[in-house]
Order: sequence, then structure tokens, then C-alpha cells
Amino acid sequence: MRIAIFGKTGQVATELQRIGSGQHDIQVLGRDVVDFSNPKAVTNAAAQLDVHAVINAVAYTAVDRAEEETELANTINGASVDALATACAASNTPLVHISTDYVFDGSGEKPWKTTDHTAPVNAYGQSKLMGEQAITASKVKAAILRTSWIFSAHGNNFVKTMLRLGAERDVLTIVGDQIGGPTSAHSIARACLTLAEKLHTGGPPGLYHLSGYPNVSWADFAREIFARSDLSPQIRDIPGAEFPTPAKRPQNSRLDCSLIFEDHKIERPSWRDDLRHILEDLKKSKSHQNVQGSN
Repeated sequence: MRIAIFGKTGQVATELQRIGSGQHDIQVLGRDVVDFSNPKAVTNAAAQLDVHAVINAVAYTAVDRAEEETELANTINGASVDALATACAASNTPLVHISTDYVFDGSGEKPWKTTDHTAPVNAYGQSKLMGEQAITASKVKAAILRTSWIFSAHGNNFVKTMLRLGAERDVLTIVGDQIGGPTSAHSIARACLTLAEKLHTGGPPGLYHLSGYPNVSWADFAREIFARSDLSPQIRDIPGAEFPTPAKRPQNSRLDCSLIFEDHKIERPSWRDDLRHILEDLKKSKSHQNVQGSN
């Protein structure tokens, strides 16, 4: 199966290449090939594709900076996604697109269903919702995958930040009242590839949720990270309101992931299992670097 992946160096794009290259004929379109700040470039690149499916792993993800760079976020996450979806619809090419729990306002304590009302509380979430709406309006055969709290052994993410801060400080204050499901880039990539395969072979398109289980607070996620590493800083839980950021964060990021299992038999991944593998990968990478440095 021929699959085009938009995105090259991000967390999910990296995993898509690592996993997909052994299963499919993968064509990677990074920023060096097409810049999502230019929707016309996206249209031109997508129009030249000859593939069975497209996976979009490109996104503007700087949540706080999006409050100031709203136009750029809207272009990358909205207008260029519109361009991609329109081109895929014209060529009848299935599209898999990654979205976010940030399309919701974070109220309540129940897991968000795919049918629940969207109401982003920040510019990033609004830009991602624009992309979802553009895909729906284009009538392309698509699977939109909302996920949350992405982590991996590469890129910038909570796990790597905690490992860095845990090595530098004895005490860390971490938000304890925002709840969600940490999700590894590996598990997201696997799901995206499965969705691409299913769409290509006649499976149902749709809007889906996928996040790791069990749901947890940021503070308790950090405790698990340190319990599995050789770091032991003291963690103090604080309310999100006491950790001011330019962009407001939703308190409730729980996602109801039942539909993706019903339609495609994709199960919620265990973030603890994925965390263990990622910490092992990071340890091996560090050991390899130390060996190289001593030569």
C-alpha cells in the first residue's frame, strides 16, 4: 500500500516512518518539500500524489505561542488542512488527520464523546477545530483522530521535560487537577496506519477518539515517570489556576474511545506500557551516546 505522510520530524511523523516503512511504500513530505504556512503549496503537493491514502501529521502545536501567532496557527491547522482535504477529495484519496482534545472546553468529569459539543478555550484548540470542520466540509473520505497528551522518546513532550527537570531540581510543582490520558506517539502512529488501511479497503470513515489508559493527572503522570527512572524529586500538586500560562488549558481531557474500537477494533493503549518502552529507548540512546563520547 502506498501512503503519503505529511510531516517528517514531529513525534507522530517520526513514529509513522519507523513503523510504516516496514509495512508499506511510504512517501514522506516534510517541511523541506511542502510548507503548511502556504496553503497553495499544500494544494500543489497533494495534487501530484499517486497514493492509496494520506496521513497528515503536520500541526502547529505551540499552545501558548498560538495566542500571539493565531494567524499562523489558523493557516497551518486550518487553511492548509482545508487545502489538503480538498485535494484528497478531488483525487478520491482517503485522509487520516490527527486532532486534539483541546477542541473541548474541559468542563465536567465525564469522558468526551465524539458527538459532544466543541468549544475550544484557546487559540490552538480553535485552529484545530477549523481543520476538522474543513475536512468535514470537503466531503473527503477521512478519519479524524482526536488524541491527547502525546509523548515519545523524541521531540518536546512532558516525559522528556520531567526527566530534565527531575535531574535539575529536588522539588517540582505540577498541576494536579487537569485529568487526561497520556498517549504515546507510537500508539497514535499505529492507529493512523490501521485507519489508513481500513479506509483504503472500504472501512468506515469518521471522527474518532484515542488516548492512553488509565486517565491520570499531570502530577500523577510525573510520579509514574520518576518511579520508573532513577530520579526521585518531591512532587507538589497545585491547581492549574496557580500555574498561569498564556493559553488556558482544559481541566477535563478524558476521551471516550469506544467508537474507534466499535468501527476498527483499535483498543486504548496502556500508557504505562508505552512509557516503559520509551524510557528503555531513552536509556539505550543515552548509553550509546556515552560510548560514542568516550571513543
